[in-house]
Amino acid sequence: MSAAVQGLPRTVLRLHRTALLLWAAVVAGLIGWLVYLNEVTAPATRRAVQACAHADVCIDAFDSFDYGNTVGWVGTLICYTFLAVAVFAGGALVGRELESGTARLAWTQGVTPVRWLTTKLALSAVAVAAGGLALVLVFRWSWSANEDLIPITNWYQSDIIVARGPLTVAYGLCALAVGALAALLLRRTLAGLGAAFAAMWLLNFLLTRYRADLWPAVTRTSPSEPDLAYDVWRVNWGRNADGYFAVYHPASHFWALQWVETGIVLAVAALTTAAAYAVLRRRAA
Repeated sequence: MSAAVQGLPRTVLRLHRTALLLWAAVVAGLIGWLVYLNEVTAPATRRAVQACAHADVCIDAFDSFDYGNTVGWVGTLICYTFLAVAVFAGGALVGRELESGTARLAWTQGVTPVRWLTTKLALSAVAVAAGGLALVLVFRWSWSANEDLIPITNWYQSDIIVARGPLTVAYGLCALAVGALAALLLRRTLAGLGAAFAAMWLLNFLLTRYRADLWPAVTRTSPSEPDLAYDVWRVNWGRNADGYFAVYHPASHFWALQWVETGIVLAVAALTTAAAYAVLRRRAA
């Protein structure tokens, strides 16, 4: 095995160390934020609410800490980290080297195109998966520890449902594959990152729009308006000739919806990765 091949992982890490360090800083920053919210803000919110003598004062005290809203924003940031991954993959990871000619130079130094792309995607995938998993675990801990203080954010909210499960990792890995394919097709840095961003945004938009249909919902009818639990996801409701009806997902459907969508996203990632290698072989021929 040539020295170029043996040193390829080290070269990739050195070439993209700034992006890796930035990713590590983002993960550490969000985790630190969540820890602070749970260890400092949440206890302070509870003490303020317990010390209230009147309901209006309690509401003011609760709102002054704005705990639930802040947790919701952290969940949003965790959810959409995949857009940053798509930009990185379509731009710096693959697109820039194709545009500058660095990739073809590497291919003449004993590194095959397939090994070149595999090393880039594999090392990036480890970083994305590890960071995403850490964010999900800490966010789930944060959510479960003080869920009673998050009345304005629901489990079925589009960004929260991603941030609380493997969808965060799945979207990140899919963004890597989509970014690589976009760069290989367009061979331009800005075009690659723009196309990858748009494609991942569209994928997330479509799956969010049709998420309620990924698992059979519960339908309930009654002569009077159904009394549903506060944490159900109401998909449809109203009144017809038979009385009142409600179509909803109970909180117990969280994991079913989560795993079905995760499977879809990973399937897209696998197909996109296969397409990227097919395009690479044609480009390098």
